[in-house]
Parts: sequence; C-alpha cells; structure tokens
Amino acid sequence: MVRWQKKAMAGVAAVALAAALAACSSSGGKQKEESSGGSGGNVADTPRMKVALITHSGPGDTFWDIVRRGAEAAAKKDNIELQYSADPDGAAQANLVQTAIDSKVDGIAVTLNKPDAVIPNVKKAIAAGIPVTILNGGLDQWKTTGALGYFGQDERIAGQATGEKLKQLGAKKVICVIHEQGNVSLEARCQGIKDKFGNVENVNVNGTDQPGTQATLTSKLQADKTADYVVALNAGIALTAVQAAKDAGSSAKVGSFDMSKEMAKAVADGTVQFAVDQQPYLQGYLAIDAIWLYRTNGNTIGGGEATLTGPAFIDKSNIAAVQKFAEAGTR
Repeated sequence: MVRWQKKAMAGVAAVALAAALAACSSSGGKQKEESSGGSGGNVADTPRMKVALITHSGPGDTFWDIVRRGAEAAAKKDNIELQYSADPDGAAQANLVQTAIDSKVDGIAVTLNKPDAVIPNVKKAIAAGIPVTILNGGLDQWKTTGALGYFGQDERIAGQATGEKLKQLGAKKVICVIHEQGNVSLEARCQGIKDKFGNVENVNVNGTDQPGTQATLTSKLQADKTADYVVALNAGIALTAVQAAKDAGSSAKVGSFDMSKEMAKAVADGTVQFAVDQQPYLQGYLAIDAIWLYRTNGNTIGGGEATLTGPAFIDKSNIAAVQKFAEAGTR
C-alpha cells in the first residue's frame, strides 16, 4: 500500500465503524429541497436538529444519490431532520446556503466545487453561529471559511495516482473528460493525471447532455487515433465513453473516477478498466455526523486537517469485495 492510501485510510479509521453501523435509506436524486428524518431504529435521544445538505449536483447525477444515502443514514441515527438541496450553478448554490441560513438550521454541510461563488455565504453562516462542514470539493479552500472539517479526497493526489496507474497499464495518450465547466475538483483530477502521465488532453463536455457528450467523444476518437485511453470523471460519463469508442471504431480503453451499480458491473466484465473510489457514502455520513458530534459534545474530526475518504482503485482484482455494496447503492 502506498503512502497516500495509508494517509486516506488513517483519516477515516476512527469513524468508519460508526458509518458501517448506520442503516441505508432510499434517495431519488431530486434537485429541489426535500426533508428526510429519523424515525425507528436506534435513534439518538438528543434534541431534534435540522441540518441542510447542499451540493452542486446536476440533474440525474447518481453519484449524489450515494452521498445522500450516507447523509440520511447519519441523520436517522442522530435524530436529525435532513434538508437536501442542490444546484450545479455556483450562484444558485450560494442562494441555497442563504436559504438555509434564513431558515435557522442547526448546521450546514456543503460542497465547495465552485468556491468563489459559495464561500461568502458559508462565512455568513458561520458568522451567524451555524456550524458548517465541507464535503467532496474545496480541499484547498475549506480552512479559510472556518468550517469544522472537510470530508473527501485530495483530487490532485487522486489524479496523480491515476496517472501512475495509466503508466503501469501502458497507456500512450489520455483524453481526460471534464463534464462540468468551472468545477475545481474535476480540473484538479485532470491536472494530477498530467503531473504523472504527461500526455493528456482535456475535453470539455456538458455532463447533463448525454447525446451531446457521446457525439463529442465519438468525434474526438475518430479524429485522434493516437488516443488509447479515455478517463472519465464520473461513472455515467465513463459508460458514455465506452459507447463513443465503439461508435468511433476506436480501440481506446476507458478508466473512470467514482463507483455506481452500473460501474461495478462494467469493471467486473472488463468494459471499464478501473474506477477510482472516493467513498461518497462516507462523505455524506461524516459531514452530517460531524455536525451532530459538535453540537452535542463539542467534538471535531480531523485535528484541523482534512479527513480523506479516498482514493482507492477498484478493478477486476478487488471488485468482488465491493460489488454487493455498489448494487445496494452505498458504494
């Protein structure tokens, strides 16, 4: 095991047991604000709280269903009413943070993938006495906000590890597909790959437009026969890239960031060579549980540093160990 993997595992070891004990709940990937609560099971006897989870998810992005399931499991255990909302536009996401402030929530968990737009309102929340946790994006900025902690992976390191893996696999030229313009986490992944691999070309697509994404990638692979690997930055784009390679008559292989039920099957049958797992369920769980721990016992997690939930590589050698969890919607 390499050093960065040890660091990621150490950062979550203390809280992984609590996450494993939490029950799964359903989610639907809806973009409007919704509430879910904790009833039944082993529920904390602490006073009822209201916590907002605000992400930059776009319509239909199933990755965020997994994050939300983790958050819902923590909310159920902690006697929290969870209010979920999302918007991929930075200014709109910032407005959702303001809405949470105005509704006097007891805590906010938020992504900072569009940090310039969202951070001012995060600071307003903290100034109003609302504890905030950051998850998934904003590793380089979260400390400046005064947030309680950060739960996610170091995207640049994850990209660098992917670049090293591509070298081991014998890749010659990589197309890195950025599916959301201005998302600093996605840009960091591609930059990390370039750091270690070198011959990388970024291709920008609109991840919410599957036919357009497929057409763009097909055209690119038809025009560039030297590209022998496509790295997608989420599971849905990876499966689109597989079809684009077929349509282009290209022999390019596909690797991906992030897991899903469909991605697990694709890795198992060799359609996709590998997936870089950042454990989104754990990100959602810890971001909510950390607020409860702080409000009920003054605890903080991470010792002032980010709590890393990844990266870890999933390929044919270890897919069997996680596939049942992916099929259950928690990996």
